[in-house]
Amino acid sequence: MNIQSDFVLTEAELQKISTLIYQRAGIVLTNQKHDMVYNRLARRLRQLGIKTFTAYLNLLESDPYSAEWQQFINALTTNLTSFFREAYHFPVLAEHARSRQNNYSVWCTAAATGEEPCSIAMTLHEALGQSLSGPRIWATDIDTEVLAKATVGVYRHADIQNLTPEQKRTWFLRGTGAQQEQVKVKPALLSAIQYQQLNLLSPDWRVPAPFEATFDAIFCRNVMIYFDKDTQHQILQRFAKMLKPGGLLFVGHSENFSNMNGPFRLRGQSVYCLTQERS
Repeated sequence: MNIQSDFVLTEAELQKISTLIYQRAGIVLTNQKHDMVYNRLARRLRQLGIKTFTAYLNLLESDPYSAEWQQFINALTTNLTSFFREAYHFPVLAEHARSRQNNYSVWCTAAATGEEPCSIAMTLHEALGQSLSGPRIWATDIDTEVLAKATVGVYRHADIQNLTPEQKRTWFLRGTGAQQEQVKVKPALLSAIQYQQLNLLSPDWRVPAPFEATFDAIFCRNVMIYFDKDTQHQILQRFAKMLKPGGLLFVGHSENFSNMNGPFRLRGQSVYCLTQERS
């Protein structure tokens, strides 16, 4: 228990929180996440002036359509990202894009604050050149707060230190005055990305225009580790229907689905290829 806590999070309350976040977002929380859950939700309780976790849970359950559910999900969603994180994936993406070219599109399922879809957009531009026009990346996330930041496209200058000088010059504007430690993504890059809130547990994944019903590649990195095996299997089956034959699925370095019976086969380091046989 947090020594400086002004609330008490009981085991029963933690179990209830775990049940609700699993039902709403498929996220599996263990007892080892007690402090994380406490710290993240305690901030929300203070904002609302609520005195106990039980009172907060009662508020949630009193209205299944309340906007507070999104705040609950936002609080318990982990968003760790950076530009070109797990960099070995991007040369694979570039090679795949060059081999297909026509209307190449990508679904980034965990856009967070935008670094990953921006990295994908830069890679596609370098691979396809002037053929990259209009939205090519459908970037979704369950967390509305991080999507708001992604849409604006403002980052710390330190966040782009690992990019090449050409990438910095081509795709970012340096702030001045009080914003000199910030950079903003240029409109040309943002125009390649369409952001949208989406819950992977939603029964209906509506792909917006101008995207087709299927994609050449899907990025779902470091997301499935928060799901149990049944949820992982269901999502993989649904991903298969969202990919063109020969499409690629990029997952996180600690995620492995080789032992799952399904339509994917391992192609490289945490990269899976959709086989021709789709159900």
